[in-house]
Amino acid sequence: MLMSRKFRVSVLVSGGGTNLQALIDSIGSGSLPEAEIALVISSREDAFALERARRAGIKTAVIAAKDFPDKAALARELVCALADANTDLVVLAGYMSILHPDVVRSYSGRIINIHPSLIPKYCGKGFYGIKVHRAVLEAGEKASGATVHYVDEGIDTGDIILQREVLVEKGDDENTLAAKVLEVEHKILPEAVKIVCETVK
Repeated sequence: MLMSRKFRVSVLVSGGGTNLQALIDSIGSGSLPEAEIALVISSREDAFALERARRAGIKTAVIAAKDFPDKAALARELVCALADANTDLVVLAGYMSILHPDVVRSYSGRIINIHPSLIPKYCGKGFYGIKVHRAVLEAGEKASGATVHYVDEGIDTGDIILQREVLVEKGDDENTLAAKVLEVEHKILPEAVKIVCETVK
């Protein structure tokens, strides 16, 4: 029986790229055989995620807002880069920009994001990075976690694919909580990509 071709995944990043590394490692170990990473696009030229991609032999590009006259022009550049890479699935892995509606429409149902909370809690405008964990602690929550969801034209409003919980323990601060949630992110992002690939097939 002929094997169906692998899903070509393009990963959008802005920082260190540990979730990107989790995908690279999952593909390399054979636990995510359905996918291959076709392209890594960064919104910042100094993002260490680019180095992770280069070490893995993955094509990279920097598409930064400062280099484009308006958001529509940036969106066109992103869509062209994704199309040139024959992208099947777009993964936002620590991408710190809101996608223009033109990008979302071009890849409707084929963009996923990982967020460091149990959506619908602590998501939407203003909730990103350490701010999420600070808000969780300030609210006295007993649990937090991570969510992978589809991207629509809202902010963190797309359908949930996968969630996993972590306990907020006595003595946790925003940094220790962030580390626990990040560990969960590294596990559920490859799992979610696998689910999406199998669903589309």
